[in-house]
Amino acid sequence: MIEIADEQAMRAFGRELVNNWRAGDVVRLIGPLGAGKTTLVRGVLEGLGYDGPVRSPTFNLIQVYATVPPVLHADLYRLKSATGLGLEDFESTHLLLVEWPDRMDDLFPPETAWNIDIEIVEQGRRVTVSPPSRYSP
Repeated sequence: MIEIADEQAMRAFGRELVNNWRAGDVVRLIGPLGAGKTTLVRGVLEGLGYDGPVRSPTFNLIQVYATVPPVLHADLYRLKSATGLGLEDFESTHLLLVEWPDRMDDLFPPETAWNIDIEIVEQGRRVTVSPPSRYSP
């Protein structure tokens, strides 16, 4: 478990985490509204050299970034299920960062994905990172 004090620290954490990921990885971002999931994604994209705006794709559902590796950022908050959205079409070519992954059903089982659980606490955020069972450093 990692303590994250503020937005700047969450972005820095995202910049560090991206060094562990590659195209084909699925990252399940878990946490309540306002937990910092999109802020973490901003840091990941900064770590890949992207310097444009990063907004939560709540209304358009997915946003693709032409980084190396390419990133697909999905926000499934408004969905009951991601079936038919086509996320699996990007799995082998993109790093997938998915907010509200409980809507993915069994598309990408938790044991095959990176799981980042963000909990809001008085002093900031507590973040737990679980690598997929297939990961070997």
